[in-house]
Amino acid sequence: MDIQLGDVLTMKKEHPCGEKRWLVLRTGADFRLRCLGCGHEIMTPRFKAEKNIRSVFREEK
Repeated sequence: MDIQLGDVLTMKKEHPCGEKRWLVLRTGADFRLRCLGCGHEIMTPRFKAEKNIRSVFREEK
């Protein structure tokens, strides 16, 4: 799956704050994601994040 910095991921499950959208801050073996609802940041393994992605929004340049 092609995930790039600045993409907004919509996940299958929502964060406890109620938001399902996450901003990608870092890619590689792990992803660093920021919740767009409350601003909480997490590091998660790539395979775990890719399994839970419903859609990817990328702003065209």
